[in-house]
Amino acid sequence: MAEPVSRNPEDDPDRSEEDQPRRSRSEERGGSRRRRAKPAKKRSFWKELPILLVIALVLTILIQTFLAKVFMIPSGSMEATLHGCPGCTGDRILVDRVTYDFTEPSPGDVVVFKGPPAWVNNEIAPQESSNVVVQALRGLGSLVGFAPPDERDFVKRVIAVGGQTVQCCDQNRVVVDGKPLDEPYVHWEDPSDQAEKPFEPVKVPAGTVWVMGDNRNNSQDSRFQGGGGVNGAVPVDNIIGKARIIVLPPSRWGGITDHNPQPVALGAPAWQSGIPLGAGIAGAWPALFLGRRLKSGVRRAARRRG
Repeated sequence: MAEPVSRNPEDDPDRSEEDQPRRSRSEERGGSRRRRAKPAKKRSFWKELPILLVIALVLTILIQTFLAKVFMIPSGSMEATLHGCPGCTGDRILVDRVTYDFTEPSPGDVVVFKGPPAWVNNEIAPQESSNVVVQALRGLGSLVGFAPPDERDFVKRVIAVGGQTVQCCDQNRVVVDGKPLDEPYVHWEDPSDQAEKPFEPVKVPAGTVWVMGDNRNNSQDSRFQGGGGVNGAVPVDNIIGKARIIVLPPSRWGGITDHNPQPVALGAPAWQSGIPLGAGIAGAWPALFLGRRLKSGVRRAARRRG
């Protein structure tokens, strides 16, 4: 014979209110408080804003320190590949800081680097403002690529690497290891004067690269810096990264050519080079759109509280 199933008296719908067990006053007060409890108050917009700004700043610093950084082109030595001419809107370029952790610089790469002593010893140091606010704004602008950097940074194209011999000219072409280069990117400001300036053979020291500007007759590069010769070579350790993309102005959006001018490629296989490229670009986009996303988020938050 089946045993009757016990039921909780409180679950019986047929029981009247008098039959229901009476709750204690403390239980009634607790239930009343739960019924009256209001949803948690949202944090004030003005309290959220500083947190958003700090997070954005920290992310920007981390991304631009380890993955990619935006630089401003302050001179016309890389015309017409990169705009920096007087009176024009200078390009902002995205520099991949990951690539050279995996590979070595190759001929044709456009690189940003810190000027070695031979490049900067004879330079006149820029006059810095003594105003703390101006210094802070300049530092912030440099960080996101909207002001020239404080340090002496340069952008040029790698022409030859350590161990190679470079000279000019053979039928008005730069020669590396006896072979003339194919340089479709060279720019001549004066179409009537398309003559390369000759220089004696230089064997590029190991661990350095020989760099030249695309605006070939208006570029202070390895041919002239430090008196020319081996003093003009740039240590690989000074290279900040490889210029990948023009990000501003919008009319100039696009990739930066890394056409190898030498008849035989010296770089890593294409699949190997693609790894750091993908990593660099993937990590770089947050840096590019961080400011825009933050601005959009602030506007939406303001509208919600408007």
